[in-house]
Amino acid sequence: MADPFGRRDLAFPKLDAAQIARLTPFGRARSAAAGEVLFEQGEANRGVFVLIEGSIEIVNPMCDGETIVTVHEAGEFTGELDVLSGRRSLVRGRAKVASRLLEIDRASLRRIVQTDAELSPIFLRAFLLRRTHLIAHTSGDVLLVGSSHSADTLRLKGFLTRNGHPHAYIDVERDPGVQELLDHFEIHLEDIPVLICRGQRVLRNPSNAEAADCLGFNAPIDEAAVHDLIIVGAGPAGLAAAVYAASEGLDVLVLESNAPGGQAGSSSRIENYLGFPTGISGQDLAGRAFIQAEKFGAMVAIAQVATGLHCERRPFTVDCAGGSSVRGRAIVVATGAEYRKLPLPNLAQFEGTGIYYGATQVEAQLCGGEEVVVVGGGNSAGQAAVFLSAHAKHVHMLVRAAGLADSMSRYLIRRIEDSPTITLRTHTQIEGLEGNGRLERLTWRNARMNAAETRDIRHVFSMTGASPNTAWLRGCLLMDDKRFIKTGADLRPEELTAAHWPLSRLPYLFETSWPGVFAVGDVRASSVKRVASAVGEGSVAVQLIHRFLAE
Repeated sequence: MADPFGRRDLAFPKLDAAQIARLTPFGRARSAAAGEVLFEQGEANRGVFVLIEGSIEIVNPMCDGETIVTVHEAGEFTGELDVLSGRRSLVRGRAKVASRLLEIDRASLRRIVQTDAELSPIFLRAFLLRRTHLIAHTSGDVLLVGSSHSADTLRLKGFLTRNGHPHAYIDVERDPGVQELLDHFEIHLEDIPVLICRGQRVLRNPSNAEAADCLGFNAPIDEAAVHDLIIVGAGPAGLAAAVYAASEGLDVLVLESNAPGGQAGSSSRIENYLGFPTGISGQDLAGRAFIQAEKFGAMVAIAQVATGLHCERRPFTVDCAGGSSVRGRAIVVATGAEYRKLPLPNLAQFEGTGIYYGATQVEAQLCGGEEVVVVGGGNSAGQAAVFLSAHAKHVHMLVRAAGLADSMSRYLIRRIEDSPTITLRTHTQIEGLEGNGRLERLTWRNARMNAAETRDIRHVFSMTGASPNTAWLRGCLLMDDKRFIKTGADLRPEELTAAHWPLSRLPYLFETSWPGVFAVGDVRASSVKRVASAVGEGSVAVQLIHRFLAE
């Protein structure tokens, strides 16, 4: 395995005798013969092997043979992030020579990372760096065959990338030799995009849920279980609630419809988040929080869409897509908000093929060397404009207002003003889209000058306003006129009376019109639309949940 970012000593640390002695009570000693397979690609819920003597080779099985990822020597240990999550292994582990091992199962490993202050960062850092390398070298168990002109290809690429799952990608329009692959798996062009799992299972244009199932993202959910806390949404607020609740001993289940990070996960770089002076991408921040939640034992179900909440009886029941349901003693609604859609009659025709709602490396790869448009005047739009200016030929930033001062952080405004590849167009909106199969040109209008201009621009990043993701609640909770959830002091006495609030006390700070159901982050009325605020709300809500559960 190549040295990931010059830190092989961190990715493959050697444990000393004292550290191995501390691990010994958590595992069982065993031996392995030369060539013995210790774990197979696709195997789930496995633990780690600490190598006492001998060597273990880690290989990536492929259709045309194996690729060696690394060779573990005495003192090193196997595993990466899938060990913590219980997901299927991306690689195969095999004893290279006769070896002596300490086998530690997943439950014992979790106890170690929760309680041992010295060994915990060693394991977690190594797991994270190893996954980073696998992603960078597309070493994994999945191949995506798609087209840059396909909205579903972009959806699946984004789903895999934001969930940190290594994958190889083949474009049917650009990659030579693709026809041989299509013929081998009997894939037709109308089937695109296609996901091939472990070289065996072929999924034709799968949903995110089908992809998650094929790749083994989630452990089975026990519908008979009653969890202490169900968190709907794994954005910054939901992940913060999961980390604090799980670390304090609550049984936590998180339902996430797409990928950890929510809307913030699509931010290219957040530079005003406390503790990260050089900035951090929304995906990296979400990935770290996801690891923390799993470290403390929270169960996170990916591509599990909540479709309804039964709040009239306890334990509460959350309905999920596909007909399943889960139950919990308390609920946190952290489903966030999404960008409002541009009021254009043919917008849907170009979503994913020219209209995008996030600016990550996935989208940036589509518009290298071209002119692009960013619509919006908030921080997310500013971050997107600055990020895309490093990839695109030129960025046109369109806002309806007279400027950015009222809606954007000053550091971003300075970046935009100083960039020769960003043009701010005030009082301007898009009024028309054109194209055949994908966006080819657009027309914008300057309201102050009443002047329209048509440009051959094929990529628009829409980041305007926020619409709360509350439709799934089916009116179960009181909301404001914009459908954001009311909590705490925002709930007037007459509203609580009409909602049949059953307790003598008033709702807690983030508690909704139903006792035990809390709302945090962007989905909450009166919330501050900032990542740090969402994290704070998620962590504070846990203390209030403890109070509720004790009642």
